[in-house]
Amino acid sequence: MNPSLPVRRASSLAANLGLSERVFASSADRAMARAIDDGLERIETGLVDQVRFADPIADVASRYLLEAGGKRVRPMLTLLTAQLGDGVVDDVVSAAMAVEITHLGSLYHDDVMDESERRRGVPSAQTVWGNSVAILTGDLLFARASQLMAGLGERAIRMQADTFERLVLGQLNETVGPDPDEDPIEHYIQVLADKTGSLIAAAAQSGIVFGNADPALEAPIIEFGERIGVAFQLIDDVIDLSPQPEETGKVPGTDLRAGVVTLPLLRLREIAATDAASATLLERISRDVLPADPAAAGDPFDTNTLAARVVPSRATVDALVDELREHEATRATLAEAHRWAREAVAALAPLPEGSVKKALTRFADTIVERSS
Repeated sequence: MNPSLPVRRASSLAANLGLSERVFASSADRAMARAIDDGLERIETGLVDQVRFADPIADVASRYLLEAGGKRVRPMLTLLTAQLGDGVVDDVVSAAMAVEITHLGSLYHDDVMDESERRRGVPSAQTVWGNSVAILTGDLLFARASQLMAGLGERAIRMQADTFERLVLGQLNETVGPDPDEDPIEHYIQVLADKTGSLIAAAAQSGIVFGNADPALEAPIIEFGERIGVAFQLIDDVIDLSPQPEETGKVPGTDLRAGVVTLPLLRLREIAATDAASATLLERISRDVLPADPAAAGDPFDTNTLAARVVPSRATVDALVDELREHEATRATLAEAHRWAREAVAALAPLPEGSVKKALTRFADTIVERSS
C-alpha cells in the first residue's frame, strides 16, 4: 500500500463534501476546516494501523474495504461536532476511528446479507473470500472497534454496546420483515433509523462527549444524527437505481436484484393499489425478480416475501430499474429524504450560531445532494 495514499485521500475529504470552499469563508471558518482536515489525516493513518492483524488472511481481508476508499463521512461528523468543545483531541480521534471501524464491519455483514457483488467499486468481500470469511472479518472489526472504545472508559463502552445492539436489531428486523398488522413503511423507516441512523448519531454524539462540549448539546446533536442518517439511507435507495455505476460503485438496481426492500419499492406497492400502470410495473417486478411464495424457495424461517428470489436476466432487471427510477415512487422517496434532512437541520436550533452550525447544515445539504 502506498504510504502517501491515506494523507492524500484524507486531505480532500472536507472539500469533497463542499465544506472548505462553499462554507468556510472567514478566517475562523478556514482554521476549523484545516483542523478537520488534519484530524481526518490522523484518522486515516490510524485506521490503517488499527485494522492490522498478525494473521495473514485476517490482515488482508480486514484492510480490503478500507483500502477501497470511502469518504469517511462518520469520522468527519465526529470532528465537526467536537468543534463545539475542545476540538480534535486524542479521545475524539479514537472515538471517530472506532465508529468508522464499526461501520466497516457492518459493510462486510451487509454485503453477505444482501448478496451484493460489489462495494466501493471493487468486488465485495464475500465474492472474493466467501461468506464465512466475510462474516468473521466483520466480527474482527467489531472487536477492534470495541477495544478502541474500551480505552475511553465506561461511557464509551456503553455507547458502543447500545449502538451495536441497534445495528443488529435493525438487521434482524429487516431480515424478518414487518408483522402482518404493521405498516411496512413505518417498519422500514425504523430499520433505517437502527441500521444507519444509530451509527451516524453515535458519530455525532462522540464529538460532543469526547470533545468535552456542553452536555446540553448532546440531545439535539443525537437527533440531528438520527434524522440525517435516515435521510442518508433514503438517498442511497434512490442512488441504488442510478444508471451510472462508475459513480456508485455498484451495479444499478443492486437492491432489486438481491430482493432487498427499499422505499421506492414500498411506495410503488402503495401507489399500485389505486393506479393500474403502477400495478402492472409491480406485477412485472414480482414476476421477474421477486418470488410470489417465499416458502416455495425453501426457507421456512423467512416471513419477508422479498427475501428469497429467482435470479432474473440482466436485461429484464435493467428495464425494471429504469422504470422504477423514473416512477413517482422514487420521486416520493427523494422528497421523503429531503424532509428528514430538513428535520435534521431543525434539530440544530439549540446550537450556537457560528461555523459548526453552518457546517452541519451544509453537511445535511450535501447528503441529499448526492442524488443529483
